[in-house]
Amino acid sequence: MDADETTAAGLPALAEEIAEYYGRDGEDGRLRSGAGRLELWRTQDVLRRLLPPAPARVLDVGGGSGVHAQWLAADGYAVELVDPVPLHIARAARLPGVTARLGDARALDAPDASADVVLLLGPLYHLPERADRVRALTEAHRVLRPGGLIVAATINRFAGVHDNLATGLYFDPGLRPQIEASARDGRMRPVDGEKSLFTTAYFHGPADVPGEFAAAGLTAQGQYGVEGAAWLMGGISERLDDPGDRELVLEALRRTESVPSLLGVSGHLLTAGRKG
Repeated sequence: MDADETTAAGLPALAEEIAEYYGRDGEDGRLRSGAGRLELWRTQDVLRRLLPPAPARVLDVGGGSGVHAQWLAADGYAVELVDPVPLHIARAARLPGVTARLGDARALDAPDASADVVLLLGPLYHLPERADRVRALTEAHRVLRPGGLIVAATINRFAGVHDNLATGLYFDPGLRPQIEASARDGRMRPVDGEKSLFTTAYFHGPADVPGEFAAAGLTAQGQYGVEGAAWLMGGISERLDDPGDRELVLEALRRTESVPSLLGVSGHLLTAGRKG
């Protein structure tokens, strides 16, 4: 992809390295197995408490292969998924009750005030420039009906440090510069080959997100740490395998999910807001 390639709306196209990363088709399985299920189930848990009753219209922007769209449709919501990765759209389009199409979070092909809910569970952390993130949030504001709900996911600033300390990768001198750089300025910069930990991304400080909401005309009303400290526990995948242990983990995380001093410990953060 050429550096100057643009979308139909005149915006920079999806970065080549991001398209290549998600073209490997690993995201769907990541959230459905192992420790990744904690992110799925906790996001589901928070959303089910925030969403209006079905059959509200949900626009799932950057919804990937439809991991969340699938359960939302099963819950009775009218779900439209938008994503820039063709492989994701092909997968999501096969899900019952889900409409899926290619699109860009910064230029949504949707009428004004046409959605009850807009979910941005992936786009913000793949838009390194603040202007692009605010543009995506402004588009969400445009397509939301008055009083409509927006929920956006961000990756926390020190997620790379925490994750790679837990896995031991932080102690690899070839990997540590990427991790430390992301903690300094929030920018994850991929490198060539097997030494790349992730793709191009931006890691927020929790306190930064409400300001980006406000710049788009949205009012942030709550923040929720998704994985809390549980994602750093040894053996968390085995705990999730056991239904009783899993419910204890989820209950513990509900108690601490919005404690301000703990928000940044989580790998991911959900910020919920409204269109005034």
